[in-house]
Amino acid sequence: MQKDLDISQDKALLWLMAIACGLCAGTNYYCQPLVSSIQAYFQVPESQVALTVTFAQVAYALGLLFIVPIGDIVNKTKFIPLLMLLASVGLFISALSNNIYLLWFGTIVASLFSVAAQVLIPFATMAVKAEKTGQVIGFLMSGLLVGILLSTSIAGVLSELWHWKMIYVLSGSLMLVLAFLLKSRLPYLLRLNLSYLDIFRSMGSLLQQEPRLVLRSLIGGCCFAAMSILFSTIALLLTQKPFYLSDIWVGLITLVGVFGALSSSYLGRFADRGRTQLLTLLGLTTLASSWALLYGGAVSLLSYILGYALINLGLAMVHTANQGIVFRLRPDAKSRINSIYMTTYFIGGACGSALGVFSWQHGGWYMSCLAGLVLVGCAALFALLDQHYIKFRHSA
Repeated sequence: MQKDLDISQDKALLWLMAIACGLCAGTNYYCQPLVSSIQAYFQVPESQVALTVTFAQVAYALGLLFIVPIGDIVNKTKFIPLLMLLASVGLFISALSNNIYLLWFGTIVASLFSVAAQVLIPFATMAVKAEKTGQVIGFLMSGLLVGILLSTSIAGVLSELWHWKMIYVLSGSLMLVLAFLLKSRLPYLLRLNLSYLDIFRSMGSLLQQEPRLVLRSLIGGCCFAAMSILFSTIALLLTQKPFYLSDIWVGLITLVGVFGALSSSYLGRFADRGRTQLLTLLGLTTLASSWALLYGGAVSLLSYILGYALINLGLAMVHTANQGIVFRLRPDAKSRINSIYMTTYFIGGACGSALGVFSWQHGGWYMSCLAGLVLVGCAALFALLDQHYIKFRHSA
């Protein structure tokens, strides 16, 4: 890597990278506000449509585990656009689907290769000065989180105005354009001389040598699992009694989470000052508080909206703190560290989505809220262990 390279001065490139992160991450969530429309189109049970989110997150987790680590050993200038090109293929398959199984296949392909965002983020941390790491991570995470939230809103609007498949056509086209723009602007960084098998051996060593990576990954996984309960149940709750909202309104409600997502840019500066433990505590407290409001969301739309806004803010706090910590553990292994962290993160998300559907079917919304609160409690337990590890290491 060029020691004097600092892409934080190239605002246009950072914006392109942030938009790419948002578009890639958003591909996993288009079906959230579209459950009713997809169910009516394919004439299948709503539980099958809801599983699309779970399949997306499982595929994303597999991409994180088997594709993202390659970022340490290849030319990222070519690798990132290639991943985005393949993700666009999956999006177009989804747009052309004539049954639920083809939609699942297209979703899996798109999600598997949309991990381009998780190659972009460690790439950015290697191409900026160390003191700006948190700031750049926060900026890209803002783009990623806003992309997730806007994806559901735009999907709902396009479904209402035209057809639910329009979001897949539009995002697939935008993915191709961004891939072309990034290929011509991303700077070249030196890559490690390791084989693919060496990468996985070194990832095993990282798990053994870096306990904080394990603990922070578990914290992130539990928090995203709690958030994913909402992903898999939002349409189930809001399109039924007493709300009966349409696709467009379900999508628009998710926009309240944008405020939490945009905060990531400022939270990154907070993390740069070494306040990650406080940021974690505030994030977990916010997450727990959000479920109290979401519980009341069964009868009050305002309570649901406030809870949805808070849970996005809490997740942004914890996630920014986690990445601020793990990316500083081993500067020479950022793609592999991000692979471990984000694989755990999205495995948690997939489990949370499945748990959300299961809780809904066996206890309705109140059981779903209880499951979310329990997951936040598990994250708090791992955060406590992380704190004890720091104290033990300092006293040793």
